[in-house]
Amino acid sequence: MSRFIESILIPTDGSDGALTGAKRGIALASRTDSDLHILSVVESRLSTADFDESGRPPLEEEAEEAVEEIAGLAAEYDADLDVTTRIREGTPFQSIREYANRREIDVIAMGTKGRTGLDRVLLGSVTENVLRTARTPVLAVPPTAGEPDINDVTFDRLLLPTDGSDGATIATEWGIELASRLESSVHTLYSIDTDRFADTREFDDLLESVEHRGEAAIDEVRQRGEDAGVSVSGSTVTGSPVIEIPASATEHDVDLIVMGTHGRTGIGQWFLGSVTENVVRQAEVPVFCVPVSAEPP
Repeated sequence: MSRFIESILIPTDGSDGALTGAKRGIALASRTDSDLHILSVVESRLSTADFDESGRPPLEEEAEEAVEEIAGLAAEYDADLDVTTRIREGTPFQSIREYANRREIDVIAMGTKGRTGLDRVLLGSVTENVLRTARTPVLAVPPTAGEPDINDVTFDRLLLPTDGSDGATIATEWGIELASRLESSVHTLYSIDTDRFADTREFDDLLESVEHRGEAAIDEVRQRGEDAGVSVSGSTVTGSPVIEIPASATEHDVDLIVMGTHGRTGIGQWFLGSVTENVVRQAEVPVFCVPVSAEPP
């Protein structure tokens, strides 16, 4: 069987949030037989006060410690993993994106919360900037997804929201392929936000039309799952996707949400960048965010 994901990048700043993201990235790399890249970015805005007696900036030393911690965790988890560690200087999200582009990284795995304070911000707002600009999928891992032991990481159940758009289609391709390789089951969800057209005279006709569209989108995911030998269940719900997606993840006890970063706009069509970002902020499980620019798996 050919390799599905060949390389995964884990950015780190040595924080607990970065460690939480690294656990998922390492586990995914092991399950997909991928090479692992570990990167720490030192902010380029340094003054003379930022250097110690040896002439080296303390932040550079902290960056080295951060990547070595993740590398050690990876080696302990799977000694066969091919691990590369790097330190870069620059603006964090730009350095992460550039490294991923130059090394042709397939997936970026990172926590959504990290250090705060002068020259220490890597995750959080940086994660959002990476999500907005990355050409490859980003596995965004919230602090609430942390496990006491990396061996507890599982990918047994995936949630795959859809709206039938091109953005949802590429996310579906990734989600079904992930489920196939990881031997996971999938639940697909179509959310109808009736607030968008509640005051229109044609409410009933619009609702019926959107419901039919939802059924077609769910059927498409089911068919892709059937073709790949993946078990797929599905449901249509009424409500804001920002609320319904995290709620469905909890209800179905999923380990991972897979969704596109952009999709349709307009009535009942909600796959917008802002929605994905809000789901990442609110979800208690990792969110595998697939941009429309991502290559099909």
